[in-house]
Formats: sequence, C-alpha cells, structure tokens
Amino acid sequence: MGLLTIGAFARASRLSAKALRRYDELGLLPPARVDSFTGYRYYDETQLERARLVAWLRRIGMPLARIRDVCDLCASDTAAAARDIRAYWAQVEAETSARRDLAAFLVDQLSGKDTDTMSQLSTPLGIRYAARSDRGLVRETNQDAAYAGSRLFAVADGFGDEGAPASAAAIDALKPLESGGPQAGGPASSRVGDLLNALEDAVHRANAAVNGLADSGTTLTAMVWTGSQLALVHIGDTRAYLLRDGEFFQITHDHTVVQSMIDEGGLSPEEAASHPQRAMLLRALDGSEGLARPDLKLHEARAGDRYLLCSDGLFRAVWDEDVRRTVGVIADPDEAVRELVALARGAGGPDNVACVVADVVAL
Repeated sequence: MGLLTIGAFARASRLSAKALRRYDELGLLPPARVDSFTGYRYYDETQLERARLVAWLRRIGMPLARIRDVCDLCASDTAAAARDIRAYWAQVEAETSARRDLAAFLVDQLSGKDTDTMSQLSTPLGIRYAARSDRGLVRETNQDAAYAGSRLFAVADGFGDEGAPASAAAIDALKPLESGGPQAGGPASSRVGDLLNALEDAVHRANAAVNGLADSGTTLTAMVWTGSQLALVHIGDTRAYLLRDGEFFQITHDHTVVQSMIDEGGLSPEEAASHPQRAMLLRALDGSEGLARPDLKLHEARAGDRYLLCSDGLFRAVWDEDVRRTVGVIADPDEAVRELVALARGAGGPDNVACVVADVVAL
C-alpha cells in the first residue's frame, strides 16, 4: 500500500499539516517514513483510521494526552476505548452543569434579581456543627478525615498506602480559610469573586499537599461559611447532602466510573450499588500536575438548613432512608454524627467513615 505525502494525508484525515507535525512531535501520530534528506513526512494509508479518531476526539475537546491513551486502547480493545470516551464525556457534562449553576447564581447576584438573598441578609444567621470519623470494624487504619470549624467543614477519603496522610493534608491545606477570606458584607460581586478565588487557591494547595505520596491520593468535599452563603468544593465520591423544608437530597455528583455509567443510561442506581467498579474514581486529588477541575457551587443559606458531608463508608453501608431519618430527627449535630457513625458500624463497619453535620440557625 502506497505512502501519502503530508498534504494528501492531511486532506484525507481532515487534520491540518500543522496539527500532524505537532502530533508527530508528541508521539501521537508519527509518520510512516521521514525523508532523511528533506525531512518530509510520509504517511501510510492504514494510519487514516487512527488520524480520523484523533480528529473526532479533538472536536469534543479531549486533551491530547488522553487521546493518545484512547487511541492505543482502541488498537487492542475497542469496547474499552468506547467506555473511556463515555467516561470522559460524562465528566465534561458534570463540569458543564456545575459551571452552568455557578453562572446562573452569579447572574442573579450581580443583577440584583435574587430577592431571597436580600431578605436573608436582613436576618443574621449562625451555624452549629460537629464532625466525627471512625475506623470501622474491618479496616486496619483510618484513611478518612473529618473537620468542622467556625467557617470550614470538610470530609476527605484517602486511598493508597499513604491515604491517611493524604486526606489529612488536603483538609489542612484548606484550614487557612478559617481565619480569612470574604465575609457577608460588601458588594456582591467582590464577595463572590473573592470567595471563588480563595476556594480555587485552596484546592491547588490541597492537590500540592498530596504530591509526593506515592500512588496515594484523596477525595475531598468541603464547604466554607460566609455568614449568608455556603460555598462548596467537591472532587471524588465523598458527598454533601442538604435537608431543607423536610426534603433531603444530594447536592454533589460522584466522580466515579459507575456514576458515569448511570449518567449514560447504561446502569441503574440499584445495579451501581453492587457493581465491581463502584469505588473506581474518575477524579481525585493525587498531586498530579494535570489537576482535574473540582465542582464549585454556591448555596444561599436559609435558617433551618442542615448539611451533611460524608464519606462512602456511610452511604454505601447504611440505607438512604436510615441516613435521612437520622439527619431529620436528631436535632443536636454532635448526637447526629455519633448516631450516623453508629449506624455504619451497626451495618458491619466495612469501611472507614467520616461525617460532618452543619446547621444554619437564626441568631
């Protein structure tokens, strides 16, 4: 089969010659032959399939490093390559949804349309909280961490040989938010912008804090209290729930393989509960330079709200209805977290468990 010049190959593959030279430099799509005298690149027609796949994946915005992995996987297992593309797109949709929610919030804040926010500002609010973590009954060590302070609430679930230091380091990196940062007063644009900048910096610190812990990392779900808002940052499969007006619902989206399969319609939530890959993460803090972007959300606080942050050692061991009933019935936050841990242990304590309960109260 004959060789194509770079120009002919570019036309056939719908990739520019400039892109082909770049992909050659990266080892993504090297030519079949390079003329030793002119340096001119020639491509085999059999390379068109890989080139077209590269072009399609670039159109959906996939990073080049991941495209290389998908293409290599496709050469040996097309079904696995398809699953990886589905997982990538589920991640894109989750990130887009989080940005859409944030954009809508900012529009309302800056246009003065959020009348509920203005009424809340006239009623001083406070917060009560408690945190607890437990090794469980099976694991030899506790790699979960929980923290609750005057402004910061966080849970982290470490993994790998140094999972415990990873989860602790991630939360420690967020603790400077306790002593500084935006408060409820001042213009809305400044307040929201400062808070988001502070959260972004804190996540970068958290990711850097776990760098050097070989083959280890952590999930992280945290909230920062400003006096009228709770800002949420989330990555991995730790969760945050909100109890409001008698309704109890999850406000985070799991970054896991099975959740991406649920999002794609290929798996039901009931099937996901026993799936062998249910603990496989798509995103986490592992110290790598290519930090996966966490979800960021802003929640307007209302008197009577109750937030629950927890690791999977709770919601994978305890029935949803039992969690909902405990959070809804036990008024004292400290008693609530103790009972939630007791429920996990009563269900066999198969994993570490961490939970934080935070109540918004009128002062």
